[in-house]
Amino acid sequence: MPLFYQHNINESTRLAIWHIEEDESFFLKRVPLKRDVSHPQKRLQHLAGRYLLTELFRDFPLSEILIADTRKPYLPDEKYHFSISHCGFFAAAIVSSRYRVGIDVEHAGPGIERIREKFLSRKELAVAFNGLDRSGHRLRQLTLLWSAKESVFKWYSLGSVNFRDHIQWVEPYFLRAGGEFGQLSFAFRKEGDQALVIHYKLFSDLVMSFVYS
Repeated sequence: MPLFYQHNINESTRLAIWHIEEDESFFLKRVPLKRDVSHPQKRLQHLAGRYLLTELFRDFPLSEILIADTRKPYLPDEKYHFSISHCGFFAAAIVSSRYRVGIDVEHAGPGIERIREKFLSRKELAVAFNGLDRSGHRLRQLTLLWSAKESVFKWYSLGSVNFRDHIQWVEPYFLRAGGEFGQLSFAFRKEGDQALVIHYKLFSDLVMSFVYS
């Protein structure tokens, strides 16, 4: 069973990453395929992400999932808050019975360089690589900042978010928190000014970030 990574954040909140090695029949034993997903790889990602929800909480009611106008999946009674992300042959999910959540998983690659000015402000670009992370992994740092903002976007869930203006990196360093996770401090400024801590973990060229609040 390719459960790539799992972490129980607290008694109400859990996350995991699944490495997809199975075919559709494995997931369809547990996951109802409600919507038409024509591309085989996207269909596998869709199934794996929902299968992972039931790995985190066995009583997760998959059949009750609805899709909002913003394409965000949700449960109508909010028994659980959840977020799903896909990247290649990986699916990630976070589930909480208490907190709003967002998760994102990405592969670090050269494509991130082409869009960096679309999601990072001038200030963020100016400080992002000023010797603050000695690892030298420029692409991974760019990918991490993109992933962090994606996780905030999913946490907010209502759409219409400008990544440069509404999600801002407020402390110009990458904090390694002494354990297996690092932290980034952000402010969400679409509605007021809300401080958020983004947690992240690096797996070679795979980047995972998440937020719960």
